[in-house]
Amino acid sequence: MEIIKKKERKDPHPYIPELKDQFLKGKVTRREFLRNSTLLGLSAAAAYAFVSPFSATKAMAAAMPQRGGTWTCGMPLQLIDHPARLSWSEGANVVRQVAEYLSDTGPDNVTRPALCEKWLASEDLKTWDLHLRKGVKFNNGQIMTADDVIFTMNEWLNKDVGSSMLGLLSYWGGPQNIEKVDDYHIRLHLEAGNIGVPEHLWHYPGAILPRTFEGDFIKQPIGTGAFTLEEFAEGERCVLKARKDYWRKGADGKPLPYLDKIVYVALDKDAAMAAMQSGQIDSVYHPRPSDYLALKDNPKVNITSVASSYSYLVRMRVDLPPWNDNRVRTALKMCQDRGKTLQLAGYGLGALAIDAHMSPAHPAYCEKPIPKYDPKGARKLLEEYAKEKGLKLPLKVKLATKNDEAEPEIAQALKQTALAGGFDIKLDITEPGGYWDRWTEVDLGITAWTHRSIAVMVLPLAYTKEAIGAWNETRWYDDEFTALLNKAQKTLDVEKRRVLMCDMEDIMQERGPLAISYWVKIFDISSKKMHGIKVHPTSFHSFTYDMWKES
Repeated sequence: MEIIKKKERKDPHPYIPELKDQFLKGKVTRREFLRNSTLLGLSAAAAYAFVSPFSATKAMAAAMPQRGGTWTCGMPLQLIDHPARLSWSEGANVVRQVAEYLSDTGPDNVTRPALCEKWLASEDLKTWDLHLRKGVKFNNGQIMTADDVIFTMNEWLNKDVGSSMLGLLSYWGGPQNIEKVDDYHIRLHLEAGNIGVPEHLWHYPGAILPRTFEGDFIKQPIGTGAFTLEEFAEGERCVLKARKDYWRKGADGKPLPYLDKIVYVALDKDAAMAAMQSGQIDSVYHPRPSDYLALKDNPKVNITSVASSYSYLVRMRVDLPPWNDNRVRTALKMCQDRGKTLQLAGYGLGALAIDAHMSPAHPAYCEKPIPKYDPKGARKLLEEYAKEKGLKLPLKVKLATKNDEAEPEIAQALKQTALAGGFDIKLDITEPGGYWDRWTEVDLGITAWTHRSIAVMVLPLAYTKEAIGAWNETRWYDDEFTALLNKAQKTLDVEKRRVLMCDMEDIMQERGPLAISYWVKIFDISSKKMHGIKVHPTSFHSFTYDMWKES
């Protein structure tokens, strides 16, 4: 009997040759090729080599990193308990120093393996093989294996934990679809194909925990990361100490990290700026555009920036009046003077937005005209609504938000521009904790949403039925929108996915729960003594293991 050997494919996924052909023919951009090919398992090195085969590395005399020193950063310090319940980037920045992720999406929006050594996807994207790195130790000396990863995945999918991962990973179908092949090989049998699996493994509540974890990270700070937690006082200070047995190696061949310590100091934005200017801290977390303007000519600091899908969403609870009427939601959207808001709140440093949670920073974004300020049209809709409900204009509503970023300026701008449209907006602006304690409950609010690299990652987090109870703060979902989203998640061809995005953006603009004036430009402001800091669209501190400080 003749034995027919199965032909081994050259690329990790059969669609990659098609992606290569589309790039060569100019049908997909360099950015789109890099994003999609790496999600399908092509290494970042191979993807970059394909798009830039003739680019030579510049001959630069790079300084050898120095060891030792402390990096001090001004950043709010919020309550941390179970990492799977993380809702804020600041808390994740503490956790990620101690506990790592299966994948890592870099500042270039390319997703690379981290605790995963590699991944392979089936042609229909329903079966994913995750191959784990061997020999990686938790900081308690335990070797990380598939048992720890599967334990963590079960925590994500446990309704009692209350993780946003539950809604994001609804297409997994449940814990029963996670198979342990061996100690370093996990196979996912998904109910629906999804190109975003590697990206979702990097969602910040997805830090990998030991199977002995009992629910409180501050009491049990065990992970595979480059640092251990030495001190944590909510709202005050956090100290992290370098490990001596971390799995990554530095340029000198010794275990990373280069730094001895990381210290986070809980400072509000103004205090952090004062501390930065006086040299008391080395970096400011998520600086404002005004901070950039104040320090851009300071010779002692480095300032870098990147475009993002970070946004301040004016979000409406569609299960509560008056926002359960689409006429009222549409009227508020029409009351935005986006250009004016960008100038007042973002100092002109950003990109105008449509009223859909898809950004030009996302691959497959479908470009749409920016809606114009139309108070007359808004008032006409409100008059119709008010007559039907027996109300008089202006319609009185309360807008809640926090005060540490651009939200107060956005709120004030909307209050002014919406008056002509028939709204009388009362502002309820508090310290960050006063808003985050109730952010999913207020009927009208402004919520800061961090960057996600692909739209099909952010949308399941906040605009599906499954996400109600976690991060669906508006309670909005739409059957037509969900069907299109499910299709987009398994559509490999970028242009075909863009067609779906066009329809989804229309649905959100026509009957969705959001008003968005602009997309935020992200800055990093750090001392010139710091090396290796990479400004990230998410403001995540995922670079610290190989960051170093000049003595």
